[in-house]
Amino acid sequence: MAGAASGLFVAVHVGSSVAALASQGFIVIMMIGGAVGFYLGIDTPPLPLHAPEDEPSRNGAGGKVDTAEFLSAVGTFLAAMTAFVSVGVIVLREDPHIFWTIAIMAGWVIGVMMQIIAGAITRIRT
Repeated sequence: MAGAASGLFVAVHVGSSVAALASQGFIVIMMIGGAVGFYLGIDTPPLPLHAPEDEPSRNGAGGKVDTAEFLSAVGTFLAAMTAFVSVGVIVLREDPHIFWTIAIMAGWVIGVMMQIIAGAITRIRT
């Protein structure tokens, strides 16, 4: 639900600024994309710190960053922040420059894609 609401807010903001994107189909696609992205991106099982047969390293994880966890975290942050900004624009009835509207749309799409990729990575490796 959070992802769908996020997609709705971004779609309403972008649709109010770009007339070509004011259709119901665009809003539904954004809502479905947000729902899928948030579901896959937030529900990612982490990797174990080390394999049971391996000797644990001094700093725990060996200093490696799990790609899926990183993509999930950054994607969730990016999608949530752009949705928050969209809600602010809608509530305050602002009319930002088209550059900012496109940046919000791009940030949201990139964030959701990062979440979907993170979810796909974790589901492939298990």
